[in-house]
Order: sequence, then C-alpha cells, then structure tokens
Amino acid sequence: MRYNQLGNTGLFVSEICLGTMTFGEANSASQWGQIAGVDQDAADAIVERSLKAGVNFFDTANVYSLGKSEAILGQSIRNLGVARKDVIIATKFLGQMGDKPNDRGASRGHIMDSVEQSLERLQMDHIDLYQIHGTDTVTPIDETLRALDDLVSRGLVRYIGLSNWAAWRMAKALGISERKGFARFETVQAYYSIAGRDLERDIVPLMQEEKLGLMVWSPLAGGLLSGKYGPGAPGNGEGRRANFDFPPVNKDRAWDCVAAMREVAAKHDVSVAEIALAYVLAKPFVTSVIIGAKRMEQLEENLKAVKVRLDGDDMAKLDDVSKLAPEYPGWMLERQGAGRRPAPFEEKN
Repeated sequence: MRYNQLGNTGLFVSEICLGTMTFGEANSASQWGQIAGVDQDAADAIVERSLKAGVNFFDTANVYSLGKSEAILGQSIRNLGVARKDVIIATKFLGQMGDKPNDRGASRGHIMDSVEQSLERLQMDHIDLYQIHGTDTVTPIDETLRALDDLVSRGLVRYIGLSNWAAWRMAKALGISERKGFARFETVQAYYSIAGRDLERDIVPLMQEEKLGLMVWSPLAGGLLSGKYGPGAPGNGEGRRANFDFPPVNKDRAWDCVAAMREVAAKHDVSVAEIALAYVLAKPFVTSVIIGAKRMEQLEENLKAVKVRLDGDDMAKLDDVSKLAPEYPGWMLERQGAGRRPAPFEEKN
C-alpha cells in the first residue's frame, strides 16, 4: 500500500480508501438502501481486513442509510480497538436527513447540526475530513465556508473537502477562502473512471494548479467496468449495476474500454476490475481511490489492484481507447499553447 499527501496538507492517506456506502440495512425503497446490506459483524470483518492491507482512510456520509453507515463504521473502529490517530475518517453532509425544510443543504444551521450528529454516530471527538456532498445553489458560498472554518477553529474538523462541484465554483470558493482567511478546501471527491474521464477537461487542471487532492468514487462505474457486463462477459451481469444503473456511462465507449482491459488483464494474469482500478491509481493527480464491498471476496479483489503495475504500453493502449473527444475551448487552448511549452530535456544536467 502506498500513501499519498492529502491535498496541500501534511496528512498522508492510503491510496485505497474504504467506502462504507454498503454499511447498513438493505432497503429496495431507498437509493442508499439498494446499495447497503452490510451489518455490524460483516463490517467489522471488512474494516479489519482493510486495516491489515494497510488502508488507513475511511469514507462515509450522513445520508448513507440515514446515519447507520457512520454508526457502524464508528462502532467497528471501537470493536477492533484501533487507535484514533491511526485512521483518517472522512464523512459528508448536505443531503436530506429529515422531513423538515432545513434538514438538508449547506447553510450554517444545517452544517452545525450535522457535524454534531455525525460525531455522535461515529463516537469520535473530531472528523479528519468533512466534505460538502454536492452543490447547494441557494446558500451563499461565503456562509458555507465561514461555518466550516468555525468547525476547523473549534477542532471538530481537521480539514474540509468538496464533492461533485463544477470547476468554476471550486475556484470561487478557493478565492473566497484566501481573501477572508478561511480554512480552504483541500480535497475533491469526484467520479472518475477509464470510461468517464470528463474530470480531465477542467477540474484536473484546477486541482493540479491549486494542489487539491482527488478522492475517486465509483472507479468501476458502479461495477460496469468489472468485466461482468458487456460483450464477452463470462457471467450473467448480475450485481449492483443490474439494479441501479448509475453513474451514467456511454455503454459503447465502456465496452471498447472493457475489451482493451481484457487484453491487458490477460497479459498481467489479473481481473478486468483490477486493471480498471490500477489505471485510475496510475494517474498522478489521483490521491486515493474509494472502494466498497458487500462481500469479502469483492474486497480482496479490489485490494489486489495496488500490486498491479501497468507499463507504458499498457497505459498508452488504455489512454487511447478511452481518450476524450476534442471539445472547445480545449482544442484551441492545446493549439495555441503548444508553442509556449519548453522542449523536454533528455537529462536534467
């Protein structure tokens, strides 16, 4: 297991982050319940195996099974006797947590209520990384940032992050934080996969410029890139993606990627899923890849991805089959900026 610097902080996190969206009771009537189904005993085993593999980074959210995911994760840490300093706990706020009008969003009131409730469920006195789970188009960004800065000042939260934001909104928030001296966002949690590289258009350049860490969710595109689906799939395609078709993916593009990954997987004698994860892990702008599991065999297969080393030919093959279509102003920026880039040196000296 490798450990990467989290954004522009002094904190180091494992390149694999255990996502706990599966923790909680299964419920077909709920979006999160369709994904959940892992009880406390099973969660303890999954967390314990992850720790033994070197994982020190765990991600949850208050909306996952309406708080049960947080509660189960916190109890697992206690049941296993893990020192608090040895784990990095990330959780999120924003989503609907009740039937009242202020039970959601990024307002100061909802943030203050949410953090106290998350800490209680986690049985902890602080959260390492507190993330806004999406975009609140009503609350002013200044209000959200001021509230989060207060949480950092009080020691309830160590660092803050965001998820599922547009690049312009991120840039605006970073500018406000710098101007007003607020704690700044250090991480971005976003969807990224070999079949969904849209992040590279605007968000990746912003992250690299501002030294933001990237936590990747759904690197297998909801299981679509696991090798269980599409032409040539050995099984019947059962699994989460068969019942919950998310995130949206261009299937024709995805099948081309899977076909190329099958060839690379055969070369390395590993699974297609391992190649899909290894491809994302190999990207220099990726800090940590979030994996989730309902069964131990799923966890074991995903953990194997850290041992896969894709060579230059592998990456070129996979990059080529999954490359983004040219889009304005990207193609014009590439054309105009080409002459301003210095020629690479063969040697530094």
